[in-house]
Amino acid sequence: MTTAQIGVVPSFIAGHWQTPAAQGGTEVLDANTGELLATVTKGNLDVAGAVAYGRSTGQRELSQLSLHERALKLKELALYLNDHRKELYEISFKTGATKIDSMVDIDGGIGVLFTFSGKGRRELPNSNVILDGPTEPLSKDGSFLGTHIYTALTGVVVQVNAFNFPVWGMLEKFAPAFIAGVPTIVKPATPTGYLTEAVVRLMLDSGLLPDGSLQLLSGSARDLMDHLDYRDMFSFTGSAATASRLKAHPNVIDGGVRFSAETDSLNAAILGPDAVEGTPEFEAFIKVVVTEMTAKAGQKCTAIRRNIVPASQVDAVIVAIGKRIEERVVIGDPRVEGVTMGALASLDQLRDVRAAVQDMLAAGGELAYGALDAPKVKVAADTDAVAELGAFMAPLVLRWNDARNPILHSREAFGPVSSVIGYQSIEEAVELAAMGAGSLVATVCTNDATAMRQLTLGIAGHHGRVHILNRETARSTTGHGSPVPHLVHGGPGRAGGGEELGGIRSVKHHMQRTAVQGSPNMLTALSGIWHTGAAQSLAGCEKFGGQPGNVHPFRKSLAELKIGDGFASDLREVSLEEITDFANKTGDTFYAHTDALAAEANPFFPGIVAHGYLLVSWAAGLFVEPAPGPVLANYGLENLRFITPVGAGDSIRVTLTAKKITPRVTDEYGEVAWDAVLNNQNGELVASYDVLTLVEKTDSTYANWQA
Repeated sequence: MTTAQIGVVPSFIAGHWQTPAAQGGTEVLDANTGELLATVTKGNLDVAGAVAYGRSTGQRELSQLSLHERALKLKELALYLNDHRKELYEISFKTGATKIDSMVDIDGGIGVLFTFSGKGRRELPNSNVILDGPTEPLSKDGSFLGTHIYTALTGVVVQVNAFNFPVWGMLEKFAPAFIAGVPTIVKPATPTGYLTEAVVRLMLDSGLLPDGSLQLLSGSARDLMDHLDYRDMFSFTGSAATASRLKAHPNVIDGGVRFSAETDSLNAAILGPDAVEGTPEFEAFIKVVVTEMTAKAGQKCTAIRRNIVPASQVDAVIVAIGKRIEERVVIGDPRVEGVTMGALASLDQLRDVRAAVQDMLAAGGELAYGALDAPKVKVAADTDAVAELGAFMAPLVLRWNDARNPILHSREAFGPVSSVIGYQSIEEAVELAAMGAGSLVATVCTNDATAMRQLTLGIAGHHGRVHILNRETARSTTGHGSPVPHLVHGGPGRAGGGEELGGIRSVKHHMQRTAVQGSPNMLTALSGIWHTGAAQSLAGCEKFGGQPGNVHPFRKSLAELKIGDGFASDLREVSLEEITDFANKTGDTFYAHTDALAAEANPFFPGIVAHGYLLVSWAAGLFVEPAPGPVLANYGLENLRFITPVGAGDSIRVTLTAKKITPRVTDEYGEVAWDAVLNNQNGELVASYDVLTLVEKTDSTYANWQA
């Protein structure tokens, strides 16, 4: 049991746990029983100290690790949290979450750590500088270049999170910020912040996190924005009204604080004209709607609030939703076996949802399924009782005679509440979906590719994500309301305009993109990636730059290899016989390699020319060092381009240069990208590409081979 469950929910600031006095604090209750769990302070938090500590200690400690090293720590952290899921589940039940809800929140958050760890080590360099895009030549002789780099923000990221996902909401923001190298200050929502505190405590107790990389503010921190400036980022999840107030802060408008918001979202699900009752699409639609109504008791920013269906299917959809709820949904204390839907997070939340529904009914909505009265709930394995203390609410379906009623498209009841409206045409369905004024996600459910395309392209500009559902994906879909770390989570307009997750994109949101200009040597030194024109140390043919005494780069382990090391070959003449032989043996008898008259008639070729892949094979023969050594394998080519055709009688040579070296933090080898350039006897560029190899950190292969 943590201190959060028996007293004031503590904060972790400047390297220490702090528990301010509870006077005037907010009481936090068990959502199911009304039992007092904790008190959350309304003040006395050293916000300025947290920001200063993050900018100093947090920045210093994180900068000592590379992108790969930080990504690996996320995996280690995920494994540690995995071992403590059971105790987190026990706390999560108190928030009203069922076991499945807790899996989505807790296991989902841990899964985000695993995903970002893997993507970070696969897709980012093992350094603290990310090169963005190609190099731009800014002088005729190549001595002055321009490019872009990403580096970590030099401040902190403040993450204000919502009550509905106290674990996932925190970890999905923490993971990309941590990889980027930016310290995090977490401010959880009061009703469920005690669960966030438990997770943060575990993360800190693991001993894996650098000092200052994670701090926790439990309670009121209304002056947070006052202490931030252009170095910092503020990431908010919550109501649109609160986001608007925060965005109006002078430090955002004039001070340059980066502000990202994920707010209210009246998400839609559109049933295609073909998806009538009895089709697999109709069945899949009903399943996803009921899931989104009841998962987390409907307290999801991605939940479906508007079901836009063919007018002829409105009644059938309402009946089918009600039938599935009756068959599948058991409301009650999530600690009781058989319960599938728990309570809302707090009594305040219950009052807010009921008030929203009452407003919608008063404005023209009709209660088509369910009741606003306190529902009967399962309080024990064999006992049902009317909910008196817990924040329980039955699922509700609203019908609307006017599909364009303004309140339907503007007021969100953040609970197990969803509306059904009819449309007459696909164009009208698109218009209705767009009336949400910007949403996180919409489902398009149809097996008609033409209708799907029209719907998806029609609504894409109003949504951050479109979930296309049909009989092919009904079993494999991750779901309408389940953001995945690989894809963007966010949306335009009402949804906040932010963009969280999205794989490495979200890491870069926590970094500054800077244009840099300089010589090839300076840009190579800055980025850790060799740029054409920078210094080389070549072995091989002296006529083409090889220097006597230089060791072939394939004989160097990562401990010895340096950016700019390379090999220059001599010329190799190409014969017609070799071209013909390659064509016959491979079956690639394209006329440019076999028919002189046809080849000469082609504006690109002077006559019969060598196959591009033959040239690449010859190039490998020119630069390879055949004996066993540090180079373990060739695992691919990138950016291959053929520029100048090579005919019989021409010659080619290759220059190979170590372009990028990426040691793996978990293995005894790493990746090396080699810049490969083929020139002909006249010095003209024939082809260019990157050769990718796996190379040992130390040369154990050669020693073992000799032994």
